[in-house]
Amino acid sequence: MHHTELRCKNTTFKWGSRTYIMGILNVTPDSFSGDGITSIDSAVELAKKMVGDGADIIDVGGESSRPGAEPVTIEEEKERILPVIERLVKEVAVPISVDTYKSEVAKEALRVGANIVNDITGLKGDKNMAKIAAKHGVPVIIMHMKGTPKTMQQNPTYTSLIPDIIEELKKSTEIAKNAGIDTNKIIIDPGVGFGKTTEHCLQIIGNLREFRKLGFPILVGTSRKSFIGNVLNLPVEERLEGTAATVAISIANGADIVRVRDVKEMVRVVRIADAITRR
Repeated sequence: MHHTELRCKNTTFKWGSRTYIMGILNVTPDSFSGDGITSIDSAVELAKKMVGDGADIIDVGGESSRPGAEPVTIEEEKERILPVIERLVKEVAVPISVDTYKSEVAKEALRVGANIVNDITGLKGDKNMAKIAAKHGVPVIIMHMKGTPKTMQQNPTYTSLIPDIIEELKKSTEIAKNAGIDTNKIIIDPGVGFGKTTEHCLQIIGNLREFRKLGFPILVGTSRKSFIGNVLNLPVEERLEGTAATVAISIANGADIVRVRDVKEMVRVVRIADAITRR
């Protein structure tokens, strides 16, 4: 896999050459880290700042997937994100991904110009999702989640953590292939914090190399998550350095994309990690 390229909007991702940075744009009133935005102008402004700071992708989400989150209706989710995506497509040069597991939302987002589908259910939440992504010919980010955001952190258990997640991701990649999604357009995400204890999260990052054997680029999202708070005993607004450490070690262990909030700081972390690990 490593050395393949993925063309997307006017970006060519050359996997293995460097780590790419996905900036998180939560157009929700209830993001766990308090960075949710409800005004279209502020959302567009923040996205532009992230791109200026070095983000390679902007990931737009309209439904919080924080532990305990209540689902949002399709209409509400579309109302939150479509106006933002419509503007971003015109106003920023980088690819825009839509963070949703609802095919109706994805379909509309792609229609207004989104370039990537980022599905926390790994194409398992909505049976039409894979078909829609295939029809539009866009890359998909397939994540592993145990349970649903509402219930996922209520005592998640695994027979054997890494093999279990790999097995589930394999099923998701099969769904993608069977729907006609080009294997070159599949990115996997082990789903740190999605139905995982603190110990599980640490194990995933420490054993990220294992996911290489699936043969797809790997995205890791650790930004300000609870496991960092648990290790450091710090609230969400105090998790920058903890996030930086997870980003650096994820890269050393084979991550291709990191999904972050603090773009300016994480770009610096990524550059150093790349300088050491991709010589």
